[in-house]
Amino acid sequence: MTIDKFLAQWNDASPTMEVRTSGSTGTPKLIYIEKERMRASARMTCDFLNLHQGDTALLCMPLDFIAGKMMVVRALERNMKLLSVEPSSHPLACDTLPALDEGIVHLAAMVPLQVWNTLQIPKERERLNHIKHLIIGGGAIPWELEQELRTLPINVWSSYGMTETLSHIALRRITEDYYSPLPGITLAQDQDGCLIIDAPSLCAQTLYTNDIVHFLDKDHFQVIGRRDNTICSGGIKIQIEQVEAWLHSIGMDNVMVTCREDQALGQAIVYLTTSEIDTNILRNSIPTDTPNSKYWLPRHIVKVASLPLTPTGKADRAEARRLAGSGERMSV
Repeated sequence: MTIDKFLAQWNDASPTMEVRTSGSTGTPKLIYIEKERMRASARMTCDFLNLHQGDTALLCMPLDFIAGKMMVVRALERNMKLLSVEPSSHPLACDTLPALDEGIVHLAAMVPLQVWNTLQIPKERERLNHIKHLIIGGGAIPWELEQELRTLPINVWSSYGMTETLSHIALRRITEDYYSPLPGITLAQDQDGCLIIDAPSLCAQTLYTNDIVHFLDKDHFQVIGRRDNTICSGGIKIQIEQVEAWLHSIGMDNVMVTCREDQALGQAIVYLTTSEIDTNILRNSIPTDTPNSKYWLPRHIVKVASLPLTPTGKADRAEARRLAGSGERMSV
């Protein structure tokens, strides 16, 4: 979708806009969201980050999804200058970004892959340092990337949200461990520890998520992982995100964790990988201070050409399970 097409839909008589979900846990679908709620979300973010009329915002995300649409709405709502570049894995490589060479861009949003690629190129890295507020969403930030981002002289934010909440409802400074909800958002937990979101200006109904969280207090929380990303192997619950965070911390960024059906265990943990894995390194690196961590080792390893991702760069968990069940497996 182009900006002109988006603006045509934004300015038409319909009170709603069509948005495609990312499909990270299932089949992508189209939903209709109210434009007034999008405006409310934009105001929340702009107020939280103290953005003003005349500030500059950078659009480098596809307009087919909520993240890209909301960047435009924020610019419209706060009357900011909007720079737009073609969405790519190197968003700051464009030669038509004088604002990033000569001054400050006040707001930009990227997915982790875009940020990682940007940091590898000196010119792009320098441009990144000219962004006042960088919001990262669309998936978990790998441990190694997060450590590097903590050294940057800019405000980097990890976001929590989804299409149904019109982008993020909480932000976390990359130098901190807990998310803080935006003003007007009330949070709670269900009996399984999953997050409940009450955001009347964004959602008509209370939203019950599948995200298992830990609260420090009512205004600060950590995301442990998704309930549907919990593997139950021999009665032991294993959280996929927790295992992947450990793998990233020991330099194994080429691995995705999933499972396959197992007659004895119910579910067996499977690693998808694009390269060889030294299982001795895995065994010697298991954290000793985390409950049940000894069960994080894979029962099977499946070699794949590339890790399955959705169009927005998130892990495609459904495709990962399919590959785990159909690929050539090496038992461990």
